[in-house]
Amino acid sequence: MNFRVYILATATVIVGLVELIVGGILPIIAEDLNITIGSAGQLITVFALVYAISGPVLLSLTAKVERKKLYLISLSLFFLGNVLTYVSTDFSFVMIARVITAMSASLVIVLSLTLAAKSVQPAYQGKAIGVISMGISSSLVLGVPLGILVTNWFDWRTVFLGIAFLTIIPFILISVYIEQSWVEHVQPLSGQIKALGNIKIIGAHLAVVFMLAGHYTFYAYFTPFLESALDLSGYWISVFYFLFGIAAVFGGGLGGSLADHIGATKSMLIFIGSFAIVLFILPYTTFFIPLFIIIMMIWGALSWSNSPATQSYLIQTDPLNSDIHQSLHNSAIQIGIALGSAVGGIVVEQQSSVSHTATVGGGIVVLAFICAVVSIAIPKKETHKINL
Repeated sequence: MNFRVYILATATVIVGLVELIVGGILPIIAEDLNITIGSAGQLITVFALVYAISGPVLLSLTAKVERKKLYLISLSLFFLGNVLTYVSTDFSFVMIARVITAMSASLVIVLSLTLAAKSVQPAYQGKAIGVISMGISSSLVLGVPLGILVTNWFDWRTVFLGIAFLTIIPFILISVYIEQSWVEHVQPLSGQIKALGNIKIIGAHLAVVFMLAGHYTFYAYFTPFLESALDLSGYWISVFYFLFGIAAVFGGGLGGSLADHIGATKSMLIFIGSFAIVLFILPYTTFFIPLFIIIMMIWGALSWSNSPATQSYLIQTDPLNSDIHQSLHNSAIQIGIALGSAVGGIVVEQQSSVSHTATVGGGIVVLAFICAVVSIAIPKKETHKINL
């Protein structure tokens, strides 16, 4: 494997840390900024929403900019956003910083995938993209326990200052080792929207949106849940998040293997259905911590297991637009994260408790299951079109 791929993967790990790292330290951020936990949770919502929208838009708007130059500009803005978070004195400035880091992170991730594929021979492109994807998923699931540990040692602002300085490493490596690259062809936004004019495809993307929305309705507020339901200290909360992260990374590999073995459609239904059941069950296992840990790790494994199956399903359903749908799949994930963290915040505010977030999340995942069933039920040869 070309060493440049690992340089790009390093950048995605660092950039990916910012999105969900606040999830584990929401109570601390809320207290420091004098806001409610529900309001603090919107830091996740805004980041994910801006990321989802800005990725495809900025990629099209910057089509004429040389890719290495654009990558370095994006990393510079990402550095600036994290420094701004560190020095911010109120919630509004932190929110502005989240917008800056979300926009720059969306470009870094997309450019990493593109440049990684160009850095290797065609026969190794799949593996190169897989390395980048593993870096992204690892940062998403392992960033939370890292954020908790750093906050326990120092404070929550130091987390973002540390990420800012870590950004300098890939900036230097990319400046030295990554070659210049120009865009050969970028699908215009109109083409990306037109590719969605297919009910079978829309159903699959909506299944992703609702599954992630159900997940983050609970996961975005998992720290206050652990504090209230299990009375855990910061150290043990970080341990629980670490166990969850290990299970999630393992689940991604398991999902890909099962999709190859029994097919993408069956895998999607199994993963989404099982995920809803686990979310409904999890809050009722807190009376016995070993049982709770087991169910929690199953929840963690299922949380990212469906992604490989859905990606395979999208490729099989619409192979001519597979590249577009992979990009839209990432946007669907981010929209789901934004929707889930927003819904979770509403539940927390309305109920003055986090105990109901898992149940509400499970209900949203049921919607994902229905969307998947509808998508699968539509015959491919009779795929319906929407006139745009």
